[in-house]
Amino acid sequence: MDWIEANFGDQAGLAARVLAALGPAGNDGSHDRSHLLRVWQNATSIADREAGCDRAVLTAAVILHDCVAVEKNSPLRSQASRLAASRARAILAELDWEAPRIDAAAHAIEAHSFSAGIAPETVEARIVQDADRLDAIGAIGIARCFYVAGRMGSGLYDPVDPPAAHRDLDDRCFALDHFGAKLFKVAENFQTKTGQALAEARTRTMRDFVQALLDEIGGRSE
Repeated sequence: MDWIEANFGDQAGLAARVLAALGPAGNDGSHDRSHLLRVWQNATSIADREAGCDRAVLTAAVILHDCVAVEKNSPLRSQASRLAASRARAILAELDWEAPRIDAAAHAIEAHSFSAGIAPETVEARIVQDADRLDAIGAIGIARCFYVAGRMGSGLYDPVDPPAAHRDLDDRCFALDHFGAKLFKVAENFQTKTGQALAEARTRTMRDFVQALLDEIGGRSE
């Protein structure tokens, strides 16, 4: 409970109840308790500058946004946020939440995902989407990219053409390709001004890293 109180502030009581209902974390280090904490920190940084945010809804949505584990290469990946929203509804109903707040949290969870393609319609949904996407980029995004690639059995990069100058990007086979295929594009679709500014800074961090890696392995960027 100490780490919850230290990190969730005046939402610590709710966070403790939701985490207890959520149960133990799985074995995916890219979506563990530290991920939830980072997303919460991102969300509060954004929420401090956004009017009208319901902090209870935000707290519940952040903690439960990945409450159903679906691997990146699963055929159910596009359904992950909907599955999580459905489970979140059940958890929050057991905590005696009223229907409008359950709906608000569920919408924020559904809309956070890249693959779901659901537009965020509330301030909480916009914040959760931005906060989660921030954790996919920057220095932590680099770490998570290579961690997930290891879980999926991907190589670090194509030794023949590391920057994909003369081939199509293939991030299923090469971790480095994921930057061009997806991560460099993440900053194009942020919902809040604060999130956008943070995303642009983190994108610069990733571009510097990729260039440094290419320099070290003798690759050339276009």
